[in-house]
Amino acid sequence: MDQPVGVEGIAAQFCGLETYDPLVYRAKVSPDADAVVEVASGERLTFSELDRLVGKIGALLSNEVKASVAPPHVAYLGRNSIAQLATCLACQRAGLVFIPLNWRLGAAELRPIIEDGDPALFIHDVEFASVLAEAVRDEVQVLTVEGENGLLARAGKLGAVAAASFEAARTCIMLYTSGTTGKPKGVLLTRHNAFASAVNFAMVGEITEASVTLCDLPFFHTIGLVAIARTTVMMGGLLIIADRFHPDRTLSLLGDPELGVTHYFAVPQMAATLRASPVWNPRALEALQAIFIGGAPLSPALIAEFLEHGIPLVNGYGMSEVGTAIHMPLDREAIARHPGSVGYPAPLLEIRIVNATGEDVEDGEVGEIWLRGPSVTPGYWNKPEETALAFVDGWFRTGDLGRRDSGGVIFVPDRLKDMYITGGENVFPAEIEAVIGAHAKVQDVAVIGVPDAKWGECGLALVVAVAAETPSAEEILTFCAERLASYKRPHRILFVETIPRTASGKAQKNLLRQTYASTQNPPALPVETGMQE
Repeated sequence: MDQPVGVEGIAAQFCGLETYDPLVYRAKVSPDADAVVEVASGERLTFSELDRLVGKIGALLSNEVKASVAPPHVAYLGRNSIAQLATCLACQRAGLVFIPLNWRLGAAELRPIIEDGDPALFIHDVEFASVLAEAVRDEVQVLTVEGENGLLARAGKLGAVAAASFEAARTCIMLYTSGTTGKPKGVLLTRHNAFASAVNFAMVGEITEASVTLCDLPFFHTIGLVAIARTTVMMGGLLIIADRFHPDRTLSLLGDPELGVTHYFAVPQMAATLRASPVWNPRALEALQAIFIGGAPLSPALIAEFLEHGIPLVNGYGMSEVGTAIHMPLDREAIARHPGSVGYPAPLLEIRIVNATGEDVEDGEVGEIWLRGPSVTPGYWNKPEETALAFVDGWFRTGDLGRRDSGGVIFVPDRLKDMYITGGENVFPAEIEAVIGAHAKVQDVAVIGVPDAKWGECGLALVVAVAAETPSAEEILTFCAERLASYKRPHRILFVETIPRTASGKAQKNLLRQTYASTQNPPALPVETGMQE
């Protein structure tokens, strides 16, 4: 059967249509090809089997959901699984909105998110039943994934709902932001947004029918649910679903010749953990085309270390509101030439880098990144004022700082809100973090600006030391002095046990600033401190 394949085939199938269902095409042209493998259970489904499961769950949801909002919302609290992926796709097929919830949150943190999302149905893994009991109102309909009367058992008894024709602008996913700057917001993704975002990652990540992707990043984040899972299914590759990140198990999966994993996505801390694992064996990873990195700044030192082992760390930049936005190519020479760069804009996105008055800056200058394209969210759920502030003449304001060199390669120095000014000079914490993070005795680091009587603001570096190898504060400051201009060097070092991070690897600097607002009277901690003028 002569059928179009790849991105061109997908575009031909969906251009001008209103379904945007990523399974429709694949279930037609490659029904017997393996689509997904679930590591925890060993379950394996072909595209036709996955399509039937999605249709059955869609039928169940259509029968069970009693709308409190239009379109109705379905919340899901569970680890990565075939069931969760199928429920997400089923929601789109049935015209519902899928809300994946962060299973790392406690009941008190989940409760306001659930109340804001107002789900008509709440689906959960058995593991989270106790959290559910505290977080969900009594009147919300609840359904367990497993069990005699659970989601999968009940769906298995039904016929399948066909892919419905809904308008492209209909919301199908709502992702709650990780909340590095405050209260999480519900980011709306339409059918068109999700489709365009998957196309973007397919292009920059070179995802094809021959690709085998491993996903152990959580589905409650755009990287796991959209960039990896949705793209792989849409493009006809094989998706390996792991319920969570375990360094040794992940390395075993990446090195399994029967799986032949070609693409893996991680945040920088995960990549560093893999490299430090006692079972690290780069020779076993020859099938791996790249490890894709996002969510937090990537140090040039880590890039160089992986390249020495023949594995490119492919840096990129994206966010819940946009999906994949900027990306390095899978080119080892380009990665080596531009360490720390996030690459070039994705094909379905336009980019501007602007100053405080909204004017485009010259190459080499730093400004705020603005984006426009079909993958960009229409806004935030129930937050019209914040939605209005996020857009200027159709351009989405990311809140992140960018710099473009003369060759079009883009760097992201830091978030606009994280930059601080010391003695009249702009300082980008990410640059300092990259330097301190390269120290052999440093496991993790976050830098924030704090008030200072002399300089207005100064840098405070919170450092997590490698076990049993704690350096002195003076050692860190000397290390910085050899690599940074004087005004960029942190004025204070605090050694801490851990740095709070979101699921996507971003340091929760809003919490750090609240906790360490004063350099004169820092909280009592079991740390050593050092000061530098």
